Amino acid sequence: MRAKFPYEKRKKRIGCGPGSGHGKTATRGNKGQRSRTGSGRRPGFEGGQNPLYRRIPKRGFNHFPKKEFSIVNLDRLAKLGGQEVTPEKLLEGKVIRELKRGLKILGGGKLEKPLKVSAHRFSKQAKEKIEAAGGQAVVI
Repeated sequence: MRAKFPYEKRKKRIGCGPGSGHGKTATRGNKGQRSRTGSGRRPGFEGGQNPLYRRIPKRGFNHFPKKEFSIVNLDRLAKLGGQEVTPEKLLEGKVIRELKRGLKILGGGKLEKPLKVSAHRFSKQAKEKIEAAGGQAVVI
């Protein structure tokens, strides 16, 4: 395949014989681990040396599949217009930047008007304050 213009670079045709300029070893060099097929190494592999994640001291308990929620306090919800609050409306109103593993409503601040709040989780205090104001806390 020829390039259309002089400034357009040709596709590198690897392993297509000596005429391609990339035949024989197919740009992999001679011998060694990286010249073989299936030579992909796992992340963190350091050639047999004890890897960094094993050299560093561990402390405490790390729960890796933890769920991180986007959190919003009640005082932020009170400033919003409307009767209904959903994660989509909070994203549109730029109250939260992203919806991580879900939305959690926390009980910080006061709530005077009744709101129907839909979220993935509520703190105990938030649920009490929403219902005390005459609203509804709906778990998605």
